[in-house]
Amino acid sequence: MALRLSISPPPIRSSASPSWTSTHMIAISFSSSSSVGLSMRTQEKRRTRVMVRSSSIDAAEAVVGQVTEVNKDTFWPIVKAAGDKAVVVDMYTQWCGPCKVIAPKFQELSKKYLDVVFLKLDCNQENKSLAKELGIRVVPTFKILKDNKIVKEVTGAKFDDLVVAIETARSS
Repeated sequence: MALRLSISPPPIRSSASPSWTSTHMIAISFSSSSSVGLSMRTQEKRRTRVMVRSSSIDAAEAVVGQVTEVNKDTFWPIVKAAGDKAVVVDMYTQWCGPCKVIAPKFQELSKKYLDVVFLKLDCNQENKSLAKELGIRVVPTFKILKDNKIVKEVTGAKFDDLVVAIETARSS
């Protein structure tokens, strides 16, 4: 789950106003029940507490026309949410040269095929369990899923093979 926090200074006060001397302390806590707690305390000991209930799994969604980055927690919910649409997953690593070469072409495909969901998964330590579950042996590997099942696979940065596999999955 990503949390973006922005803190702005208070409005500028005129010399006739009392000076602003508050110090702010903000604490953010996460729990396994998908809750986020936010607590703010000022120098005057006032406390504001906000509890946000959210789940990255429930909020998982892919945007058509672009490539969506997924991880082990968001992958299957997005695939399931795609329904009967084809889902193409680019499994890559940060250090892979061929992965970097094909990435812009993969992005262009996402703009061309608006009836297909395009995802990318960094096969790092954090996502190792999902990469293993999907049977990744080399990168880049492209898996094409339909109805939550893998229907095609393209290993290596083989753009033409990827296009053929996408076309085949769309028409089935």
